[in-house]
Amino acid sequence: MKFIGIIPARYASTRFPGKPLATLGGMPVIERVYKQVSAVLEHACVATDDERIYNAVTAFGGNAVMTSGHHKSGTDRVEEAVSKINGDFDVVINIQGDEPFIQKSQIETVCRCFDDPQTQIATLGKYFGNDMEAISNPNTPKIVTDTNGYAMYFSRSIIPFVRGCSKEKWHTAFPYLKHIGLYAYRREVLAEITQLPQSTLEVAESLEQLRWLQNGYNIKVGLTDVETIGIDTPEDLQRAEKFLKSIQDK
Repeated sequence: MKFIGIIPARYASTRFPGKPLATLGGMPVIERVYKQVSAVLEHACVATDDERIYNAVTAFGGNAVMTSGHHKSGTDRVEEAVSKINGDFDVVINIQGDEPFIQKSQIETVCRCFDDPQTQIATLGKYFGNDMEAISNPNTPKIVTDTNGYAMYFSRSIIPFVRGCSKEKWHTAFPYLKHIGLYAYRREVLAEITQLPQSTLEVAESLEQLRWLQNGYNIKVGLTDVETIGIDTPEDLQRAEKFLKSIQDK
């Protein structure tokens, strides 16, 4: 199959304006993401609505495409970008532009999900372990899967509820699964899901993937043991600098 990695990147961010161009270890964040992706996939491209980002990407030799500034989600931006790129791609991988430490193994895992012909959409999950504070955090979505590794539901709430067990011990009774926001879609499925209206579950939980589940699409969940560091705020960038230095010093 022919894969392409699309990296949606906006300049306007409520919590961190200009985030893709922020410097991390002497290099723009978006360049670090691009290098991680292009080291794994033959085809990679940044999808942006800002000329500053476009120019920065082309300046370091990357591929970029300008997209509308009116998209409501990264998925919509990815669909527009792919429609403008020449190439008959089977699977489109959506890599967030604020994940400079995305790993080769994670991208390869979502790619392998499509070895199963039933897979329409793929994403990643990572077991929480015994961190009940993280499990309880509504900003960290949880996944419940079926026996074949397909998502049954995503939620900001702790799912499942463990009956007959005190809440602080729930992690000992069930292997809670954290959602890692890396997505891949069969090309025709991406075109379809971007035409769907918002669903009631999506609005309730503010999780776009629930729109796809509620409309009957299956989502294969690949497993990873790698913890990435996303950058949503200037404070996250400081933590990323420390993390980068720690791995460079090894």
